Amino acid sequence: MQDLLHDIRQCRICESHLPLGPKPIVEADSKSKIVLLSQAPGRVAHQSGIAWDDAGGKRLREWLGVSWDTFYNPTNFAIMPMGFCYPGKGKSGDLPPRPECAPQWHNPLWKQLEQVELIILIGMYAQKQYLKKDAKRTLTDNVAHYKDYLPKYFPLPHPSPRNRFWLSKNPWFEAQVLDDLKTQVHKLIAPN
Repeated sequence: MQDLLHDIRQCRICESHLPLGPKPIVEADSKSKIVLLSQAPGRVAHQSGIAWDDAGGKRLREWLGVSWDTFYNPTNFAIMPMGFCYPGKGKSGDLPPRPECAPQWHNPLWKQLEQVELIILIGMYAQKQYLKKDAKRTLTDNVAHYKDYLPKYFPLPHPSPRNRFWLSKNPWFEAQVLDDLKTQVHKLIAPN
């Protein structure tokens, strides 16, 4: 696993497309229990080199009901974005993840992730890639029907502050879904 993570962190496959250059961010351990599949690191994570080191990460840790130390313990959580590098800024947020990453690196990672019991699909890019034909028409439908995907997958909206409109429009998410998410997570991890 350490050799694979080293290779991923040295990756330059899409270097010419990245405005801030490559800086692949990934965390995993062969004993990881939960995989966080998300979009791509944001600008803040790119600068710090730490996945989810921003307001969205703070909200995600709250949703999961875990501390910083528990979240960044790779035997608890593997962090595997659809794109490992910050893709740059678009008109209404970050650009989509680079399409080269997932085909290049996900399968080798899955082969080393031997103890995964839950895959949390954060945002539509991860949901489309992994739910495939079982995905509903919209992210909202995927999240509303999260029980259809258990015990393997748990779809979530992106926790970015940009999604506050979605959260205010869908109060059932925080009122109903988050308790089940925390229950699923706490069954699998060792608290710090």
